[in-house]
Amino acid sequence: MPIDAGHGGNTALPAEPLAAATDERAPHLVPPLRERSKKEIWFLEKASRPSVHLRDFDLARPHARPPSPPKATGAPNLQAEHRLGEPMQPPGTCVQVVTTLYNLWNHESLPLLVGQPYRRPFQLFLRDHYTRESTQADTRLAGVLAAAAIRFRAPRIEVVSGYRSPKYNLMLRKKGHQVARESQHTQGTAVDFRIRGVTTETLRDFVRSLHLGGVGYYPRTHFVHADTGKVRYWKGS
Repeated sequence: MPIDAGHGGNTALPAEPLAAATDERAPHLVPPLRERSKKEIWFLEKASRPSVHLRDFDLARPHARPPSPPKATGAPNLQAEHRLGEPMQPPGTCVQVVTTLYNLWNHESLPLLVGQPYRRPFQLFLRDHYTRESTQADTRLAGVLAAAAIRFRAPRIEVVSGYRSPKYNLMLRKKGHQVARESQHTQGTAVDFRIRGVTTETLRDFVRSLHLGGVGYYPRTHFVHADTGKVRYWKGS
């Protein structure tokens, strides 16, 4: 029988030391670090994106329109050039596309947008597809193409030929093609084009009405030639 020397017959066991609650609980309060999965990252990014879905209520609300620029006067090609040269709309407004030019040789496209500089891109677009050379092409040709697109509501204009290097022009002549020795194409002042759904004769008459320069039409190959040289007309094969 155990004997308690200090307190008579009462027996007491020594108290166990208390464990620090912080040390025991801390590992359970802080989750372990881990890498997020691609799916979790995608959901987090999606939640942070602004909503772009329009409701019927949003569509019904009146929207303030920017003041329209003064209407241009003159020939349709001059009006088209003025249209392309209008100041850019503020961010968030709808992009206004006049038409898209499509090169049948290298399959390149060039959209003509209201307010976006087009001169240098247009000159590069008309470069020689054979030698890849470009020149300071007459940008009044862009006004002709844009005017035709506006007149016939054409979303796309197919460009058959633009700038033609002297080397390529000479090669075509040697092969028997109908190209002039001093072609306007070699000077960067001519473009051949057509519009799907518009007859060659109708397009020819419209370009002639601009009185800008030479106009030729080719009923068999279905395209119209327009240049900024002397006013003259002809029919090719």
